[in-house]
Amino acid sequence: MQAIILAAGMGKRLGELTQGDTKCMVKVNGIPLIDRTLTQLSKLALSRVIIVIGYKGENLKNYVGNEYKGLKIEYINNPVYDTTNNIYSLSLAKEELQKEDTLLIESDLIFDDALFPMIVNDPYPNLALVAKYETWMDGTMVCIDADCNIVNFVPKQAFRYEDVDVYYKTVNIYKFSREFSSNEYVPFLDAYSKVMGNNEYYEQVLRVLTLLHSSTLKALPISDEKWYEIDDIQDLDIASTIFSSDETKYKEYHKRYGGFWRFPKLLDYCYLVNPYFPPKRMRDELRANFDTLLTEYPSGMYVNSLLAGKYFGIRQEYVVVGNGAAELIKVVMEEHTGDKVGVIYPTFDEYPNRLRPEQIVAYIPQNTNFVYTADDLMDFYADRSISLLLLINPDNPSGNFIPKKDVLRLASWCEDRKIRLIVDESFVDFTIGYADNSLLHNDILQKFPTMMVMKSISKSYGVPGLRLGVFASSDTALIARIKKEVSIWNINSFGEFYLQIYGKYEKDYAKACQKFIAEREKFYRELTQIPYLHVIPSQANYFLCEVIDRFSSAELTQKLIEHDVIISNCGLKSNMNGRNLIRLAIRSREDNSKLVNILKDL
Repeated sequence: MQAIILAAGMGKRLGELTQGDTKCMVKVNGIPLIDRTLTQLSKLALSRVIIVIGYKGENLKNYVGNEYKGLKIEYINNPVYDTTNNIYSLSLAKEELQKEDTLLIESDLIFDDALFPMIVNDPYPNLALVAKYETWMDGTMVCIDADCNIVNFVPKQAFRYEDVDVYYKTVNIYKFSREFSSNEYVPFLDAYSKVMGNNEYYEQVLRVLTLLHSSTLKALPISDEKWYEIDDIQDLDIASTIFSSDETKYKEYHKRYGGFWRFPKLLDYCYLVNPYFPPKRMRDELRANFDTLLTEYPSGMYVNSLLAGKYFGIRQEYVVVGNGAAELIKVVMEEHTGDKVGVIYPTFDEYPNRLRPEQIVAYIPQNTNFVYTADDLMDFYADRSISLLLLINPDNPSGNFIPKKDVLRLASWCEDRKIRLIVDESFVDFTIGYADNSLLHNDILQKFPTMMVMKSISKSYGVPGLRLGVFASSDTALIARIKKEVSIWNINSFGEFYLQIYGKYEKDYAKACQKFIAEREKFYRELTQIPYLHVIPSQANYFLCEVIDRFSSAELTQKLIEHDVIISNCGLKSNMNGRNLIRLAIRSREDNSKLVNILKDL
C-alpha cells in the first residue's frame, strides 16, 4: 500500500501564514501539519508516500526530503496549481494511483492517530472516512444507507440545511484498491476532466460513480475520534484548541469565555443556563421570523425598556435593558468608583473586577459551606463604613440563598444607613418557591429607592446567545443616567423579539423551573455518592463542591477536560484560602448522568 498526499494548493485564506510556505507547513501547537501526517503514516506498512506539490513546492521538498522516519518520499509537481483544483493534482498522479492500493489524503487535515489504522485495517477495499455532520463542517457531504453504501455525494452547491440530519462529511481520507483505481476511478477521472475541465474537485468523479450505481466505494463513519480541516485562521485556532496537550487544553478552552458551540463534543459544565427553556414552539417562532429579524433594525432603548417592563411587570422608567447583565454591571459599578463597597466572597468576579482593591470591604463566611444570612451581613457591616453593598442571591458560586423577607429587612437596614444595595437575582428563579422570591415589583422598588436589582435573562431563561439583562430601580434619575451610558441599539432584533413574545410562554417557563428543581435534587443525590466530593447544597443552577480526596481542584479539572468536560475551577477565585473548590453547572438528565459516570470512573 502507498499513500498520496495532495498538497499543491495555495491556502490563501490563511493569509500571511502561507505567504512563504505551503498550507501543510502551517503549525498546530508548534508541529507542522505535514510532520504530523507523515509521522502517523510512518507507523503503517507503506511502500512509499507520494506528495503532489505546487505552491511553494520546493520549500516542502527541501523540508521533508526523500525519506521521513523510514518512509520513502516521492513528489509530483503541479505547475498550474494557481489555475486548477485538486482534480488536476490527482490526475497528475493517476498512473501511480493504479500501481498499488492507495491511501488518498488531503494535506490540510489534523486528526487522531486512530484514523489511519481504522481505515487500513477495515476489510472493505474501498472506503471513505466520514463523520456525522456538525455545524463547523464545510465542503462535500455524503448520504449513506444502513449498510454504509454511499448513495450520494452532495457538493457545496447542492447542500440543503433541511437535510443535515442525514448528512455525513467526508474527512478527505480515502482508501482505494488498485482495481478500483484502474477499473472505476481513473477512467471516469479522465472522462470527467475532459468534459468539465481541471478546475473541479476529485470528489465529483466519485459522485458520478455513485449516481451511476457502479461504485464499490463504501463509507466508514468515525465516532468520537477527533479531526479538523484547516482552511483559515479560525480553523487553525479551533484545531489548536482541540488538539492541545492535556496540560494546556483547559486553558485553551477557558480563555474563550464561551463560544463552546464550536466544539460540539465538549460538555460544558462551566457556563450556567436553564436546560429546559425556551420550549420548541418558542424556538420555532424565533426561526419563523429569522429573515425579518436579521434584515431589520432593532428598536432603541425606549421600546426595549417598555418590553422589559412588560416582561417583569414593572414600570418602564424603572428599568434599563442591557446587552447581557455584564454590560449593566460595568456601567453601574462605574457609578461607584470612589465608594467603599461591601463584597461577599466567594462571588461573581465581574463585580469586584470593576473595583480597585482598596474599595472592597470583604465579608467571607467562616464555615465550610459558605452559608450566611442577612443578620450575618448586618452584624459584619454594622461598624464598617461602606456606601454600597453587593448581594448576589442566590450567591454565585456557593448557591447560598437569603429568603425574600430577610432581603427586605436588609434593604430597610441599608436605607436607614444610607447604604445603596445591589441585589443580583440572576438565579432566583431556580429557588424553591421562586414565583414569590423576586424583588422585581413596583411596590418593592418604590419602598426601597436606594435598592437596585440586577437580573441576567441568559441564566434562568436559557437564552445566553441573545445577551439580555435588566437593571431596575425606582431611582429614575439613576436609570436615566444608565440609559445614556449604553448604546441606543445595545440589543439586537432577536433579543427584542424574544422580550416581545415571552408572555405567550410564561406557563412553559413555570413548568421548566419546576422540572429543573426536580433535576437538581436528583443530581445532588448522585453527586453526594462521589466519595472525593463534598457537595454544598444550592438554590441555584450549579453546585459548589470541595474536592476532599484523591485530587486537587486543578487536577480534577484537568482530568475532566481530558474527557471533553469543562468545569469551573473555583480554587482560583479570590479569598478561597487554598480550598480545592469546583463549580458544576446543572444540565439535562442525559448530560448529568454522563458527568456522574465520568466522576465515578475517575
